[in-house]
Amino acid sequence: MHIKDMLSEAQQAGAPSFSFEFFPPKTAQGVQNLYDRMDRMHGLGPSFIDITWGAGGTLAELTLEMVSVAQAQYGLETCMHLTCTDMGQAKVDEALKSAYRAGCTNILALRGDPPREKEKWEATEGGFHFAKDLVKHIRSTYGNHFDIGVAGYPEGCDDNADVDLLLDHLKEKVDAGATFIVTQMFYDADNFIEWIWKVRAKGINVPIIPGIMPISTYASFLRRCNHMGCAIPPKWKAALEAVKNDDAAVREIGTGLVAELCRRLLGAGINHLHFYTMNLAQATRLLLEELTMMPSVERPLKQQLPWRQSLGLKRREEDVRPIFWKNRNKSYVARTQDWDEFPNGRWGDSRSPAFGELDVYGAGLKGTNEQNIKLWGSPESIQDVADIFVKYLENGVESLPWSEAPISSEADVIKKELISLNKRGFLTINSQPAVDGVKSSDPTYGWGPTKGYVYQKAYLELLVSPKLIDTLVSRISQDPDLTFYAVNKHGNLKTNSLGDGPNAVTWGVFPGKEIVQPTIVETISFLAWKDEAYQLGTDWAKCHPAGSLSRDLINHMMDKWYLVNIVHNDFHQTHALFPLFDGLSVDNIATPFQKLTNGSNCIHTNGNDSPPLGKENVLLSNGGNITLTTGFLEPLSKSHVI
Repeated sequence: MHIKDMLSEAQQAGAPSFSFEFFPPKTAQGVQNLYDRMDRMHGLGPSFIDITWGAGGTLAELTLEMVSVAQAQYGLETCMHLTCTDMGQAKVDEALKSAYRAGCTNILALRGDPPREKEKWEATEGGFHFAKDLVKHIRSTYGNHFDIGVAGYPEGCDDNADVDLLLDHLKEKVDAGATFIVTQMFYDADNFIEWIWKVRAKGINVPIIPGIMPISTYASFLRRCNHMGCAIPPKWKAALEAVKNDDAAVREIGTGLVAELCRRLLGAGINHLHFYTMNLAQATRLLLEELTMMPSVERPLKQQLPWRQSLGLKRREEDVRPIFWKNRNKSYVARTQDWDEFPNGRWGDSRSPAFGELDVYGAGLKGTNEQNIKLWGSPESIQDVADIFVKYLENGVESLPWSEAPISSEADVIKKELISLNKRGFLTINSQPAVDGVKSSDPTYGWGPTKGYVYQKAYLELLVSPKLIDTLVSRISQDPDLTFYAVNKHGNLKTNSLGDGPNAVTWGVFPGKEIVQPTIVETISFLAWKDEAYQLGTDWAKCHPAGSLSRDLINHMMDKWYLVNIVHNDFHQTHALFPLFDGLSVDNIATPFQKLTNGSNCIHTNGNDSPPLGKENVLLSNGGNITLTTGFLEPLSKSHVI
């Protein structure tokens, strides 16, 4: 979406908006840390982010990679900086082509600073002399695909202090095709407001976005002001000088001062603030809290679908996904990135798209061995593993191997039951409660356009001991409203779904639109998820030394336990899945794994300890076996697809 259109929508809604700037880190670990931070800061609700141009080979490539990752994997509308520095036209064209392929639709066109080894800026041979030339080139090459921003300088720039001359240059850039302006950082509100009047007097009517730098430490505040030639109001200097050796006090006072600046701007008619984060989250978050611009019941995050959309090329219209990747969005995007088209309106024939291999970036277990051991400990019994899951549900740890994000508030209404299941050895890795028509604006369950209503079926996905799988399947067989899939690592599938068609588990009803069914359960994608789920468990085991109890325990569970999903097709029933597990628990749950493998109560099993009920074995096309549990439930019919 174009930035000018985002600003227009926010203006019409009467709600101030904001955005963040990031820059390419210089180390691989720094890049990963920044990706994690960008992911978390997505939850603060920015309209867009921008990523600065890293002049030079490696950093320039990193800018392009970051734009692609932000758009496709994190669903962040991204504006890419592009400079003339060290950039011939061929390099500019390659950068623009890469941005286009990433789905990016916004460019901030800049002349750029001179390289460190040069005192004065010089155009590269075959390149562009001024930002206006770059703007013209982008506009003539790509038409209206890109919204093009340019820089504004309320206090002059490093090689030109003549504000009036810079206004002439700004007019030339806008006349060349620029559609919005982002200013250099400043702290003098009066000067900025006066500058705005001068800009408008020049006949420049495009949106103006003020650049705001939060204050973290006194030293960094002075350094950035000196580097940018940013005037410091005397009141600010006196207040910060008095506490310059106390970082916490500097941050607190600085947050108040910058918040006061932002309020002045908002009161003067500015409706969007652009924060220079310096790749840090805390100072920006504190500032948003001070301004009451954080997501809340009064200011809910807007999302068009119940899962985070990808903004990659050709994915903007995607509106159907399997629920299995609910907590691993990046992995799903990575494993489907080579699809020629993406589900829109309906899932279609799930046998045609092939899920990518598990070695693609984003599909594996995050973190180093040391980090993951610190996070999840070294379990030696099933009880220890279950305790990790309970800790996750109680917000004691932020992630699990199968879930990259903290538990969401959606689970609150079933959290008590989920904790009980895990304490008994049923390890829940995905779930959702039933929802019977809440408003699409609901802060917990809502999604989609306003004035709509959303629904969802109760869903539960968990790891089940082979000792208990047949008992669980037998209980499921007694309720005709339940559908399930159960599969082990080796591909032995049990299900009561006799067709390949999808079962919608979330849907929405909106004025003037057909019913939207964005989340489904179906066979082929579940089998693709199965491979990933067991690989994640195996990767977790490998975090521990070979021969350790922890590695052996987790490997054993991945080799023997079943991955099960259950859908209750009556969406009026919020808690009806949990009675299936009444009275069931894993035997010897607290006994260390080594003792179990050496004792009479060994839990090694082929999964067939209980005699099957009415079952029929069918050979899968991949050579595995599918067990259709028959005689108690009609084939999945249209009544199961809303």
